Amino acid sequence: MACSKISPGDIPEITSKIIQYLQNDYLALHSCIFVNRLWCRIAIPLLWEDPFSKKVNLPKNHNIFEISLHKLNENDKAQLNTYGINNESFSLNTLFNYPSFIKCLNTFSFVYSIKKWIGTLSISNQSTQFSNLLNFTPLLLFKIFIQNKVNLHTFEVEISSTIKITNSECLNSIIRLILRNPTFIYNIKNFKFHLNNAIFNIDLLNYLYSHCNSISTLHCQKNIHHKTFITEKYLTKIINPQQNLKRILFEERAYPLTILMNSNCANTLKSIVFYKINFLDIHYLKEVFEQLNVLDSIHFIYCSFLYSIISQIDSLTKPFKLRSLFVNEMHTIDSLKLLLEKSGDYLENIGIKSITYKLQHQFIEFIKIYCTKIKYFELLEFDNQNVHPAFDLIKNVNQNLSYISIDFCQFNYSQLTYDIELSSIILQKLGQILPHRLEYLNLALKFEINNIEIFFKNSQNTFIRKLLIKNKIYGESQDILPCIKEYIMKEKRVRYLAIEDVFSNGIRKNLFTLKNEVKEFQLHNIEVYNYNDLFIKNYDYIKEMDY
Repeated sequence: MACSKISPGDIPEITSKIIQYLQNDYLALHSCIFVNRLWCRIAIPLLWEDPFSKKVNLPKNHNIFEISLHKLNENDKAQLNTYGINNESFSLNTLFNYPSFIKCLNTFSFVYSIKKWIGTLSISNQSTQFSNLLNFTPLLLFKIFIQNKVNLHTFEVEISSTIKITNSECLNSIIRLILRNPTFIYNIKNFKFHLNNAIFNIDLLNYLYSHCNSISTLHCQKNIHHKTFITEKYLTKIINPQQNLKRILFEERAYPLTILMNSNCANTLKSIVFYKINFLDIHYLKEVFEQLNVLDSIHFIYCSFLYSIISQIDSLTKPFKLRSLFVNEMHTIDSLKLLLEKSGDYLENIGIKSITYKLQHQFIEFIKIYCTKIKYFELLEFDNQNVHPAFDLIKNVNQNLSYISIDFCQFNYSQLTYDIELSSIILQKLGQILPHRLEYLNLALKFEINNIEIFFKNSQNTFIRKLLIKNKIYGESQDILPCIKEYIMKEKRVRYLAIEDVFSNGIRKNLFTLKNEVKEFQLHNIEVYNYNDLFIKNYDYIKEMDY
C-alpha cells in the first residue's frame, strides 16, 4: 500500500490546519500553546482573535486587561492609578503583541467583560470608583487596540445593551475615536448594529456606506423606538455598494425588503434570517426574492403572522429554500402545511414552542411527512400526547440529527405528578432512538435516578459531545450526580458537560461551581461548563451557520 510522504516544509501548514480546527474549543486551543514554539505561534492569534466572545464564560482570561493596559502611556496609567488600579501589576514582558491579533469586537460583551474584570479588583460596584473605571477603561483599551493596528473583520455595535453598563458618552467617545482612525474598521466583513436615538449612529453609518464595500454579513437589530425613515435611508446606502454581501439578518423589527432590490447583492446574497419579525410588515417578498439569484438559505425564527406571506411564497417561480422554522405562536395549520409542502425538502432546523397541544401534534405529523433532513430539533412546552409523535420524528430523521433540545421547565406544584410522569416517558424512551453520535443534547426535565439510569443504559451506543442537564427540583430531590458519574465517566460517552439544578424558588445550583467535582471529570477528559455557557440558543445556532 502506497503512502504519501510529508515533507518537513508541509508540517507548519498541516499543523496550522489542525489547530484551526480547534478554534471554537478554547480549552483544547489553550493547551496547544504548551506543545512547542510552532504550535504556540499558531494558537496564540486564534486565542486572541475574539477575546471577549459570548461563546464561553466571559472573559476567557482576565490577564487580557493587564496585558493590554501595560501599553498605556504614563498619563493614562497615572489616571488609572487615581481610580485605584496599580499599573505595577501589569505584565511587563510579553512574547507577542497580543492586542494586534484581535479581529472581533462586540461592544456589549466588551464592556461586560471589563465590568467582570473590575469586579475582581475588590472594588465595590456601588462606588464612584467602580463607575469611573467602567466609563474610562473601555476608551483606553480602544486607544490601545488602534495604536497596535488592530484591523477588525467583525464589529457588532449593540448600543442599547452597551449603555446599560457604561454611559453613552463613553460609547460616543469610542465611536468618535474609531472614525478618526478608520483603518480600524475599514476591512470589516461582518457588521451588526442595534439602532438607538443617539446621533453617533448616523456618523458611523455615514462612514460605512462611504468607505466599506466588502461587508459579507450585515446584522440589523433595531430599537423599537427608532425612527424608520433614518434606518431605511442609511441601510439602503450601506447595502447598495456592497460587492460581497452574502448574509443579512433582520432582528425584532421588519425592514422593507425593497432595500435589497436592484442592488449588487442580487448575485451574492445567499442567506436571510428573519428573527421575531411581524410578517404583516413584509411586502414585495415575491418581487424581491425573484431577484435574488443565489439565495440558498432562509430562516424564520419566532416570527408572527406567517399566514400573511404564504401566498407570496407559494407564487414564487424559484424554490423557497427555508432551512429553519421555529414557531412560538398560533398559526393556522393550513399555513404551516403549505409552507412545509413548499420547503420541507430544505428544512434542517425545527423548533416548537408556546402553541396549543392540538396544533403542535398536527405540526409534528406534517413535519414527519415533509421533512427528512432535520439536523436541529427543539421541543418546548409539550404534553404526554405530543411527545410520542416527537419520538417518531426523531427516529425518522435519525441519520441527520445532531442537535436535540427538550425542555419544559416551568414550575407549578399542582403539576408535580404530571412532571414526573412526562419526564419518565422521555427518559425511558429517548435513549432507544438516539443516533450513534450527537453534537448536542439538552434535557430540562424532572430527573429521578431510576429514569436517568434507564436513559444512560438505552443510549450506551451514543456518543454525546455536549450534554446539558437542567434538573427541575421541588423541595427534596434525589442526587443524580453519582449516577451521571457512573455512566459517563467510565464509558467516556461525553466530552462537555453542564448540569444545573433549578429550584421552584428561583435558586440555581451549577455543577461548574463545585471545583473538586470539575477536577474529577477533567481526569476523565470531560470538561464541565457553566450551563448557560454551554447552552445553545436557536438564534445563536442559526447565526453561526453558513460561515
